[in-house]
Amino acid sequence: MNNIIWLASYPKSGNTWFRIFLTNLMHNPDEPADINRLENIRVASSRRLFDDNMWIEASDLTEEEVDSLRPELYRQLSNEASDPFFLKIHDAFTLVGKDLCLVPPAATRCVLYFIRNPLDVAISLAHHEGIGTDRAIERLNDETFCFCNEPGRLDIQLRQRLSDWSGHIRSWTNAPGLDLHVVRYEEMISDPLATFGRASRFAGLTPGPARLKKAIRFSDINELRCQEKRSGFAEKSPSSPSFFNRGRAGTWKKVLNRRQVQAIVDRHHPMMQKFGYLDHKGNLA
Repeated sequence: MNNIIWLASYPKSGNTWFRIFLTNLMHNPDEPADINRLENIRVASSRRLFDDNMWIEASDLTEEEVDSLRPELYRQLSNEASDPFFLKIHDAFTLVGKDLCLVPPAATRCVLYFIRNPLDVAISLAHHEGIGTDRAIERLNDETFCFCNEPGRLDIQLRQRLSDWSGHIRSWTNAPGLDLHVVRYEEMISDPLATFGRASRFAGLTPGPARLKKAIRFSDINELRCQEKRSGFAEKSPSSPSFFNRGRAGTWKKVLNRRQVQAIVDRHHPMMQKFGYLDHKGNLA
């Protein structure tokens, strides 16, 4: 059964923010949902999710063997579910083996794909990984970039092959057989009521205006930052001082130098233009 609704994105593009919004929307609490209790919206690359459902621990397998079993994990989760459910994923839409999709279309209800200006992603990625901005740009431009693949280290998440920023977007938006809706991070900020509302309806949720507004308010970046300051956030990278940083659009204008901007634009010009981060003449929008 095709019960999985994927929340897919390149890292630092609004995926976690939307998960917190969904938690507030679906549970409709009287106060903002605890950011450390998002268990109803699971993470596809979770090592625990794999170990608990596949009857073998991922640590006993090679990364390639784990990859080859992940499609079966998602099919199993989909088949066992009585209703559609959400899974967050940062992997690019890739093949594992000769012709097996990591994300099985037959288990997929639809995809919400989150996209953010790569100039801002570079800054947020540097903060998240605890690295310099130049190093973050190298990763953003690297077709072989992976999360959680450091030798000799057992992460709580499985290896995730991301590709570069453009390759990640291309892999999902060009994937055959997927019902996909693109959500721009910048519109989540500038017009949250319309943007979160469209995404919710696409996923099959039909909240009333009051409930939608409350969920958006309970998921405000300032609320998330206060919660993290008070109680921490389990999904924060050990290399980063915090998970929720500025949460703004256009920060790159004050942070990146001309050389760094050009390195990103040169690499991702076509995709930036396609999604409105460059105008029709190739100028920064």
